Amino acid sequence: MEAEQFAAKYGPWALIAGASEGTGASFARQLAEKGLNLILVARREGPLEQLALELRAAHGVECVTASIDLSAENVAQQLLQAAGTREVGLLILNAGADPNGSLFLDNDIAAWDALVMRNVMTVMRTIHAFAAPMRERGRGGLMVVGSGACYGGLPGINVYAATKAFDLVLSEALWAELEPHGVDVLSFVLGRTDTPAHRELMEARGMPVPEGLASADEVARLGLERLPFGPVCNWGEADDEAKMSVSSAAQRRERIRQIAAISAAYAQKG
Repeated sequence: MEAEQFAAKYGPWALIAGASEGTGASFARQLAEKGLNLILVARREGPLEQLALELRAAHGVECVTASIDLSAENVAQQLLQAAGTREVGLLILNAGADPNGSLFLDNDIAAWDALVMRNVMTVMRTIHAFAAPMRERGRGGLMVVGSGACYGGLPGINVYAATKAFDLVLSEALWAELEPHGVDVLSFVLGRTDTPAHRELMEARGMPVPEGLASADEVARLGLERLPFGPVCNWGEADDEAKMSVSSAAQRRERIRQIAAISAAYAQKG
């Protein structure tokens, strides 16, 4: 999709939650190149401001920043306040690393509460808040950046995997619900990606950074490229390949289409 077409479909403003570094910053740079104005959100204000200065200077786009803890109770309201009257045509929910790295019972329940709040409640509430205007306008895009952990229960990242499974299933359903209204939805399922957060986690565990990590820039490029072709894109897989899961993205898409058709027929009979 050409830059002008992309901006017409997903502009004039994009909101990126988790934008301060890694894939979030890569999304921001590539969207600025396409001419979208940006609302950059993360907990740390300093990196956000530096990124905003960079993008304003390099691309002449408008950038506003908001320092928000995405595990707080009222994140959706804070994001709406940050957006104000700006027309947000693209929402990217990119925050998602697991800072815990422990067995379920070896950590305080408050840590799991915070993770569920950020990856489940914040995702659900924020999409609900921002998708409604997109549906009314008949255009827009929603991307939830996920993890291959969504495809199975994994000891050591137990709650994290469960939250990413929630995000995947929610995104698939919303893709079917919003597609007739011109709103694209993508669950972008990543593998291991070379980000500062990932490197810090490996260092904290005393483990070497593995070879072959995905580039954050390449990850962002593919996510934006595949946004119109939801509901799922698995990093490192062709649309008809199944490596992370027993079913490919294409198979999942067809399954959702079949379920949506059955549901529509059932509703008509009622």
